[in-house]
Amino acid sequence: MRMIAAVLTASILSSAAPALAQEWIDFVSREDGFRVNVPGQPKISETTYKSEYGADLPARVYSVERRAERYSMTVVDYRPIEKILTERAKKCPPFADERCTGFGAGAIVGAGYWRTDIRGALVWASWQFMQRNVKVTHYMWNFIDLVEGHQLQLTSNVDGSRTFVAIYMHDNRLYLLEGTVPAGAPEPGLFQQSLGFVDQEGNTIRYRDYYDNDYPPPPRTGRGAGPGAAPAVPPPGAR
Repeated sequence: MRMIAAVLTASILSSAAPALAQEWIDFVSREDGFRVNVPGQPKISETTYKSEYGADLPARVYSVERRAERYSMTVVDYRPIEKILTERAKKCPPFADERCTGFGAGAIVGAGYWRTDIRGALVWASWQFMQRNVKVTHYMWNFIDLVEGHQLQLTSNVDGSRTFVAIYMHDNRLYLLEGTVPAGAPEPGLFQQSLGFVDQEGNTIRYRDYYDNDYPPPPRTGRGAGPGAAPAVPPPGAR
């Protein structure tokens, strides 16, 4: 009986191992200031991202593959863009157009258009996804934890796979969340909605009003607000 029990136990554990290995986890990156649900520990790689006005920005990619499904979070650091485009503007040839120098409109656009580059980051990123060989089935403005962003749903013209995209800008960092599943598989809507923002201690950040990256942030509430923070009632419809 003990031998039979041991064999049964080993068989159960063996069959359960793949399922356990594919459990979704709440992954937190304090360094890049976000949290997200992913089906396993993500691989991390470094890359660069070209902004609308030509700045090569440092970026980090967190990716997980599960069979034919692909999930990724790309974090683009826009914080050095002022220095990058200001230095480039100094090298513009005489009588260069304003897109090179940015000085024609002064503080409005910034040298090399760095201010405009930040303000248009959400639109620029959304446009890049639309350039793929896909059909855009949904495009909307959205917010997560009161941080504004864009969301897209795409269907591949090649194999019918479905991609859900979430794009947000927080603290001059661009977050590109992308989940792709085969045709006919459950859509990655929960993955798209799982994004959250954290402080350096890993506490979830939540604001008392809508956060727009172009303006000073509103007060925070909850654990990420610091000592003495009082709870606040969010605007209607906020999650």
